[in-house]
Amino acid sequence: MLRQEPKQYSFHSVLYNKIPENHILKAISAAVDFSFINILLEDTYCKEFGRPAKEPEMMCKLLFLQHLYNLSDEKMAMEASLNLAFMYFIGINPEDSLPDKSLLSKFRKHRLGEDTLDDILTEMVRQCVEKDILKGNSVSLDTTHILANTIKKTPERLMKHLAKMIIHTYKKESRQQLEDLPEVPNYKEISNHREAKAVMKSYLEEIIDLIEKQITDNKELTNQWIQKAKDILYDPKFINQKGIRSIIDEEARVGRKSKTQSFYGYKSEIMMTTDERIITAVRTADGAYMDGDYTEEMLAQTLKTGMNIGEVYGDKAYFRKPILDEIRAKKAKSFIPVSSTVYRIDEEEFTYNKDSDEWQCSQGNTSVKKKHYISKRKDGVRQGYKYYFDIKQCKECPLHDLCAKNTARRILVVGMNTAEFYELSQYQKTEEFKEKYKKRASIEGKNAELKRFHGLSRARGYGLLSVSKQSKLAAIAANIKRIAAIVSA
Repeated sequence: MLRQEPKQYSFHSVLYNKIPENHILKAISAAVDFSFINILLEDTYCKEFGRPAKEPEMMCKLLFLQHLYNLSDEKMAMEASLNLAFMYFIGINPEDSLPDKSLLSKFRKHRLGEDTLDDILTEMVRQCVEKDILKGNSVSLDTTHILANTIKKTPERLMKHLAKMIIHTYKKESRQQLEDLPEVPNYKEISNHREAKAVMKSYLEEIIDLIEKQITDNKELTNQWIQKAKDILYDPKFINQKGIRSIIDEEARVGRKSKTQSFYGYKSEIMMTTDERIITAVRTADGAYMDGDYTEEMLAQTLKTGMNIGEVYGDKAYFRKPILDEIRAKKAKSFIPVSSTVYRIDEEEFTYNKDSDEWQCSQGNTSVKKKHYISKRKDGVRQGYKYYFDIKQCKECPLHDLCAKNTARRILVVGMNTAEFYELSQYQKTEEFKEKYKKRASIEGKNAELKRFHGLSRARGYGLLSVSKQSKLAAIAANIKRIAAIVSA
């Protein structure tokens, strides 16, 4: 039962005067009013029946402190019962008792949803805009990787684990021993990795077939494990080591840090103001996530704060037509370097005139005809434009045999958006762009801060939902620190 009662500080609260006025928790309490949290979560409680519940505001503040100082549930409970600044921030008297550490876990898991955390983050930033703490109009986008709270297993080891769980569950449910169980292959002795996977796959299929024949009545848990094993086994991504790699955390995936480095876990994408370095939106996905897919959602959430977005910064991963169009639709300017994966024009060889829609080669020959083309391939349909250069000039050109090869004249094949990307590439060579783009570097520091000080280098729990909540709580904690620093300056 949620029963909100007026707070009344006791005589012992005079101890709070010992806390310096510029302390981070006193500064944030003066800058942001967190009472809105009780309204956000009031529908998750019964107002008339049950035992009196701890205030959602207080429980959320405990979680904020936990991520602000990177503490476990147990250490958080201990620190909050001893630290005056913690008590002041969560709004209790020094002599009051705190909820048990187990309640913190239950609240995080059952009461606090992803949408609620988004609302809390948005309201914090909105108050900053309202109080003129946040004055800038530019934001940066970037992703950072989060290691899973478990190891990634090879397909061989995972299949062995699945077989073991099926056998164990069947014995527990039926209270019977299985006969004629095949011997577990020692896949580590097989040097050929592909052969080792085939051997373990045959072994797991044999176990499934044997137990399915043994089941005479409903064995719910055993059937669940068998179905899970089949789903994993016959997923093409699994054998290619691009799908599930752990039974403990089924949603974690292998991702790339660079061409030579990989990681196993999740990706957290943040949007942050470039000037004040306050996070406005957070999204989390598995490790195989393609940067930028949440751009539209994150821009929309940032606009809810009342902030005007004039500039958007990102790295080359965000140079994609849908993202650039979305930024333009918000009437903002994008500062994102051209990516060679989507723009492949050799600018030393070709220049473009947007007014006449013509390309010119390095020898001064200009295109005279443009034709739209559609090409069907195995990987999908590709379309773009073919620009035909003047045939007379091509034949007279000394480089004709080198560039035109088997054709009478040179034909330049470009994508649908190449002309637009050319204009962007030219602007990015200017000093204005280079100077402005320096602002993006601040988000790299924010990612490092989230990992180093707020526990985002590794997942605390298992599954996408758990890691998403962790990412958003870490972002709120980082904002608390940053807002307090701004108002105390």
